[in-house]
Amino acid sequence: MGADELKHECGVFGIIDDPDAARLCYLGLHTLQHRGQEAAGMVCRKDGALVAHRGTGLVQEVFTEASLRELEGDAAIGHVRYATTGGGHLRNVQPFLVRTKDGQVSIAHNGTLTNADALRVELEERGSIFSSTSDTEVILHLLAASDQKTFINRLVDALRRVEGAYCLLLLTGRRLVAVRDPHGFRPLVLGRRGNAWIVASETSAIEFAQGQVVREIEPGEMVILEDDRVESIRPFPRQPRRACIFELVYFGRPDSTLFGREIYPARVRMGEILAREFPARADIVIPVPDSGTPAALGFARQSGLPFQMGLLRSHYVGRTFIEPSQRIRDFGVKLKLQAMKSVVQGRRVVVVDDSIVRGTTSQKIVRMLREAGAVEVHMRISSPPMTGPCYYGIDTPSRDELVAHRMDVARTRAFLDCDSLAYLSIESLREAVQEDGSRMCDACFTGNYPLLPVEPRPTAQMPLFDAPADENAPADPRERRLL
Repeated sequence: MGADELKHECGVFGIIDDPDAARLCYLGLHTLQHRGQEAAGMVCRKDGALVAHRGTGLVQEVFTEASLRELEGDAAIGHVRYATTGGGHLRNVQPFLVRTKDGQVSIAHNGTLTNADALRVELEERGSIFSSTSDTEVILHLLAASDQKTFINRLVDALRRVEGAYCLLLLTGRRLVAVRDPHGFRPLVLGRRGNAWIVASETSAIEFAQGQVVREIEPGEMVILEDDRVESIRPFPRQPRRACIFELVYFGRPDSTLFGREIYPARVRMGEILAREFPARADIVIPVPDSGTPAALGFARQSGLPFQMGLLRSHYVGRTFIEPSQRIRDFGVKLKLQAMKSVVQGRRVVVVDDSIVRGTTSQKIVRMLREAGAVEVHMRISSPPMTGPCYYGIDTPSRDELVAHRMDVARTRAFLDCDSLAYLSIESLREAVQEDGSRMCDACFTGNYPLLPVEPRPTAQMPLFDAPADENAPADPRERRLL
């Protein structure tokens, strides 16, 4: 909530060969709004040319009937964002649209490149001039600098230089290209709507746009959609799969299926296992809405305690620039949540939430419940303690700001002023999401980072090592296959 709330990363949506591409992209972005509420944008192919519209705010604020009419065409890519890298300026709002030797190229990116700063320094030393502070622009400069002969091979060449998390959509006058990084940190799925193809961050966006989900785009896969033809290549060295487990805890929509797992049942199982491991002597179970609701239902079902909505969430806050007054306690949280006195008064309450970040919001929720008459407040968290930041596309606080890094469970309980506190263990979280042996990334809980950020080389020092010899090799045609 507020400064204590984890910000989602970004969401992407693309469609090709549909005369209603812009409006379907709008529906897709609206469905993905939970993944980014800072800005939104869309680039459409209209009469062979690419046309862009971008702005800050929610999807329904950025796009109007007039702007959608201007974007009418047969292909589109869209993006909703939070600023995981770069600032919140309009110049950082995606999709980016540039002109290259291949003509117009637009790109939308979900994720974070761990070597973006190092690559930016290298490119600037070679004469590149950047117009944004987004790591996505690094990919465009690498694409422009490649000496490969075709657009696809130049794109492969560029992406072989980058590390980290990326789900990319690129739109040109001829084709739509979707790419997922070799570790598969972030989700990307392929769908169909009649003769049209759709690519989106989540299955729910495809279904909301009246499409059918075909399959997950695999880690390290590039899908090329052009002239009613769909081609898949795997041009990158294979890496261990590291799908983000926190997508299943919090980020994904409950009605989505990500990484082959249905989110809603997984979150209910988290609550059931949490109740089995850490029961509480209480009268009712309440969620921190909305993300804590499935786990709270599971906790109530397993424990046999009644499920109640003891916290009312406002859906009308939107963006506010009103400053809190020091005389009005918990101003920011009260704009979003209000304790239901008729539900909690005189009762021992179990509060289920998906995570604790800095701890300040949880502290305020406990205080609100006590002021509403709760006689005991027991906090139950359906994920392990978050002890480290994410480097792969989630805007998390620094390590020192995370309450679980600074305090053990006993000290955190005292800080929150709740009667008891318990987290789901990492082993139980893996059980809940039915991890099948293809390890998921749980670095924010365990510290086991698949990749760490690469610091830029000192500018006064010449590079000592060249990239691998096969780095610029074109995609192996033997790895091409038709869907």
